[in-house]
Formats: sequence, structure tokens, C-alpha cells
Amino acid sequence: MARSNSAQPVNTSLCKLAVLVAAATGSLSATAWAAQTTQKEDTIVVSAAAPQESAWGPAPTIAAKRSATATKTDTPIEKTPQSVSVVTNEEMQIRQPSSVKEALGYTPGVVVSNRGASTTYDFVSIRGFTSVGLSQNNYLDGMKLQGNFYNDAVIDPYMLERVELMRGPTSVLYGKSNPGGIISMVSKRPTTEPLKEVQFKMGTDNLYQTGFDFSDALDDNGEFSYRLTGIARSNDQQQEHAQQKRYAIAPSFSWRPSDKTNFTVLSYFQNEPETGYYGWLPKEGTVEKLPNGKRLHPDFSEAAKNNTYSRNQKMVGYSFDHEFDDTFTVRQNLRFAEMKTAQKSVYGTGIQADGHTLNRGTIVDNERLQNFSVDTQLQSKFATGDVDHTLLTGVDYMRMRNDINATFGSAPAIDLYGSYTPVDFEFGGADPYQLNETEQTGIYVQDQAEWDKWVFTLGGRYDWSQQGTTVRADGGSIERNDHQFTWRGGVNYLFDNGISPYVSYSQSFEPNAFDLYSTPRMAFAPSKGEQYEAGVKYVPKDMPVVLTAAVYELTKTNTLTTSPTDATQQVPSGEVRSRGVELEAKAALNANINVTASYTYIDAEYTKDTNLKGNKVEQVPRNMGSLWGDYTFNAGPLSGLTLGTGGRFIGSSYGDPANSFKVGSAAVMDAVVKYDLARLGMAGSSIALNVNNLLDREYVSSCFQTYGCFWGAERQVVATATFRF
Repeated sequence: MARSNSAQPVNTSLCKLAVLVAAATGSLSATAWAAQTTQKEDTIVVSAAAPQESAWGPAPTIAAKRSATATKTDTPIEKTPQSVSVVTNEEMQIRQPSSVKEALGYTPGVVVSNRGASTTYDFVSIRGFTSVGLSQNNYLDGMKLQGNFYNDAVIDPYMLERVELMRGPTSVLYGKSNPGGIISMVSKRPTTEPLKEVQFKMGTDNLYQTGFDFSDALDDNGEFSYRLTGIARSNDQQQEHAQQKRYAIAPSFSWRPSDKTNFTVLSYFQNEPETGYYGWLPKEGTVEKLPNGKRLHPDFSEAAKNNTYSRNQKMVGYSFDHEFDDTFTVRQNLRFAEMKTAQKSVYGTGIQADGHTLNRGTIVDNERLQNFSVDTQLQSKFATGDVDHTLLTGVDYMRMRNDINATFGSAPAIDLYGSYTPVDFEFGGADPYQLNETEQTGIYVQDQAEWDKWVFTLGGRYDWSQQGTTVRADGGSIERNDHQFTWRGGVNYLFDNGISPYVSYSQSFEPNAFDLYSTPRMAFAPSKGEQYEAGVKYVPKDMPVVLTAAVYELTKTNTLTTSPTDATQQVPSGEVRSRGVELEAKAALNANINVTASYTYIDAEYTKDTNLKGNKVEQVPRNMGSLWGDYTFNAGPLSGLTLGTGGRFIGSSYGDPANSFKVGSAAVMDAVVKYDLARLGMAGSSIALNVNNLLDREYVSSCFQTYGCFWGAERQVVATATFRF
């Protein structure tokens, strides 16, 4: 990007013409176009054209028009045959989310409230499905953040350029994965323009945070550039005697010897001495009243005072791409990660027969996980007659090893009638428990063929997947090797007005958990998913607007269910079906107004199961919706002021697989007041006040069992001051 020159008055007619041409050709966003045309007639200014949006870079508005998550190529949203949502950095700067799952709070198809106020993990369900072992299914810069047991990586949203959600099976490009979809994150990358930002936050629950983001070219030609982003945060949790502390830094360096080659080193280091509350409460006292007619307060904690939960993660890797010519481009992403997790926790295990005495268990856990991932791709662009092809061929490899020491026990029960205050508990040590290992190699091919106004996407992948567990207690082990082929096909039709209807079919597979407690130990066949989806997208070329609608039927087979001949064992004969509708709108209507809206309908049911057939899937609301709007004053005495508000609706859901009780619906409002300090001569700087759960609604967000329920987050007020210089 060229450095900005001093603005000079120019001829009004010529200036208007230049702006119109730039807007029509896409070199200026509609927001920039609106801003240009509202200036005074005698001083209209045209600045340097904004760079075209990249799927791996920033978007100029809240309405991103390109994504690589669904295709691994830089593809316009309207040419993607599956449902994808993008939360841009622009949107995150307005709403200031404290976690990645909070950033997705206004996105359809995803349940972000299934762990309540806890932000220890970015654990979500997508289209009614979660990953085996309740682990995350999150990707960073195209590669999976492979977790295991309690050892899962979490990325702070301040370090990200965008957060994307792809709904439906993704195995055709990523290998083993749950059928609901994935969260895909893109790291901030070095820029050749100077960036100097410092940010301060203060808020509810003794929140104190400092962040910084520096980037620039290291030479006059922009061949070498760097970026250094970091945060330090400390805050109390909603629950008593629980805290969160996070220190993170992400150095990156880019080498661009030409406009056809880019080699970027990406690293991420994060230490969390305390990750916060990660417990749960029974339905008695939350969803239902206790026998004395009272409920527990949302800040109640069943834990011990000396509960601890820490995590340390280190990641180093690179992103490389080289364009040989107009036909061939090679890309490679590589990362090595090491994560260490340790906890000493007391947690609830269920209510006794009296209805108010809570049994409790304990866990002492120490884990060390190492993960290596590499993905190599060749992109070939060519034509056969009137058909233009973007052919992607690739091979990826991932290996994970997690060494676990853990001990499970029990703690004294507590009476919920009393005003229980957490006290210290005498924890023992962790014993050798398990060594878990996984390995995956996949080869894939995908063709995006365009003919006239048709876009055909067809891809296939073959995976070699291995998983193994060594049980430390007796030295025994179990392993399973699977070979799996998955494919996807889709068709889009591009109307000239920006409307693009599409249909698609996609598949997934996911290895099942081992049964380590039966004799002999059991290794089950992987679960499989298949989806039929149809939808329509509206992405006009001359406006920053993205509207999408999708309907789907998604089925997961080979799920584990109770054996019909032995109630102590499981067999992979279950089936879960999800049907739904998703609507989403993201629009920068003009230079003043941003709007986002979404609606989700999910009907998720156990269609084949020994005990659960016909039941609805727990923690999955049938209806969800959201609406957000913000208005920025660009003229007059209020110039620079932004006012925004929004609401999120979470429908009722069943609280356990047996459907024995339901969790009620809830509606939560959020708001922001922001002021751009450019009016005071501080361009790029701002102060803001964000309020989540504006009306301080007290609600239970979800339950996964009779003993496992979660209070939603109470009202949070956060003041943010961002300075650029």
C-alpha cells in the first residue's frame, strides 16, 4: 500500500467522477465512497485506493466478502457452496469481545452459551453437534489447534484479524472433524504501513487489561516487515474466589522479496496462571428452586478456595506462498505447538436425595501436549475451453502427543441451604494416567470450475488416521487405524445483481473415543456425517452487504450408544439428525450505519439410539436470534460519536439426553458508546464503553446433565481507551 500523501483540493466534477469509477471497480469500499461524497463541494478529496480484501487479511467493513475457510483458496463468499460467516476485526473493535466464542455471539448456527459465563475454553456447538470428548474444533491460520483431554489452546481475540465459522462437514479439506462445522481464526499479519497502537481496559470484576499492536516495514521497499501484538489481563470471575490472568505476545515477521513471494513467520506465546472458573451446578438451585424455595446466586461456586487451573501455550510456525506465474501458486503452512495444563479442582457431581446436599468430586491433573502440523498446497489456474478452473491439490500431516498425569477423588459434600464459602481443600498429587497419541495424513484435490454464470465445486480427500492410548495404571494400550474417503460437491449460480443460489452435499468423519474400562478394551469405528444444504447469498459488488440464507439436513452415524446386550458397554450404532434454517445479514448501509442480524432454527434429534431414540439433543435451542445496529455521527456537534445496541435471544433447550427437564429461554441486550478522538487531533484513537447484558438478566444458559448447569454472564461494563500514534 502506498503511503498517504497530503490532501490537495481538486476539481469537484473530476473528483466525483474518480470516486464513482473507483467505487464501481471495487477499489474503494462503499463506506469510503459515501464518506467522499459527503464532503464539501469545494474540498472533495480522493485518497489512495484501499487494497482489495484478502481472505487472509483485514476487511474494510463488518461485511467481509471473501473467505478461505470453505475452500482453502481466496474465494468470494457468493462462490462458496456452503454456509460461512465472517466476524471481521472491524466488528470486533465495536463489540470488544473477551473471547473468540463471544465474538461469534451474533452469528447463526452456533451455540456459544453452553458453558455459561466461563471463558476457560472456546467450546461451542455448531448445528447441534460438538466434538468427541467435548474438545474444541478450532483452527488457526488453516491448521487445527489439536487438543486432548483438558489440554486445548485458546487464542485471545485481540490477536486476530478475523474469526470465521464454517457450518457443516469439512473433512474434504481438513480430515477428521465433527460434522457441525469449525471455527477458523486468522492471525494479525505484518503490515508495510506504520501501526502503533496501545490499548487500556478497565471494567466489572476488577478487570484491568493492557494491549499493544505495533507493525511497520523494516526497509524503504517493504521487503521486510514485522508485527508485535500483545496483551496482559487480570480480572475476577463471576463466581466467588475465581480469577483469570492472561499474558500473551505474538511476534511475526514477513519477507516479501517480490510481489509473488511471501514468507511470514508466525508465533504465539501465552501464559495463564489462572484460566478462571470451569465448574457447574445442579439443576436444583438453578433451573429449579431448592426445596426451601430459593435459587443459588449466579456468583455461587461449589469449588474449593484453593482451586487452580493454569495453562501455558507456545506456537511457532510459518506461512509461505509463491506465485510461479499466472497458473501455478504453491502454499505451505507449518506450526509446532506445545501446551501445558495443570489443575486442582473440586466440582459438583449431583444432589443427594434430600434435594439440597451437593456431592463433590476432585481432579488433580497435569498435562503436556505437543502438536506438529504442516499443510502443502498447489493451486493451478487454467481454462479448458470456456471453463475456468481453480484446481487445488494438497497433502497435510498432523501428529499429536499428550502425556497426562491425573488423579480423581471426592471432597466433602456441602449443604446448599447454607451460605457456603469455599474453603481450602487438601489436594494430593497426580498419578501417571494416560498417554494419548493421534496422527493423520491426508491428500486432497478440489476443482472450482466456472462456466458462464455457473460455479461448480467438487473435491475429494483420502485420510490415514491413527489414534492410540497407553493406560499408565497397568501398562496396557489400545490403538486403531482408519482409512477414510470423503467428498463434497456444490453448484452456485451467479446472477448479475449479486444473488447466488446454491446446493451442496458434503461428508465428514471423526474417530470415536475408546472404551478403556471394558474387558477387553474397545476401539470403535469412526462416526460419519453427511449433509444436504441449499441456500441463497446476496453479495452486491457495489455495496458492503452480505445476506445469506441456508436450509440443511445433517446426519451423524456410528455415534456411541448403550449396547442392547450389555448395559455396561457401548456400540457405534447410534444416529443423530439435525435439520435447520439459518439467516444472516451483515451490512454497512452507509458511512453511518452498521447492521447485523441472524436467525437460527435447529431441530436436532436422536434418530437411532438404544435408550434415547426420539429425544432431542441436549443444550441445543430450537430457536436463536440476534440483532445489532450502530450509528456513527460524521458531522455536526456529535461528530465522532458512535451509539450501538443489540440483543441476543436464546431459546429453550433440553437439559439432559433423557429430556427429563428443560432450560428456559432468555433474551440479553448489549450496548456501546464510542467516541473517535480524531476530532481532538488524535486520528485513529478512541474511547468506548461496552455493556454486555445491559439489563443484568439473571438466566441459566444451558445444562448438559441434571448435575451440570451454567449461569449466564451477569452484566459486564468495560471501558476501553485505544491510542494510535
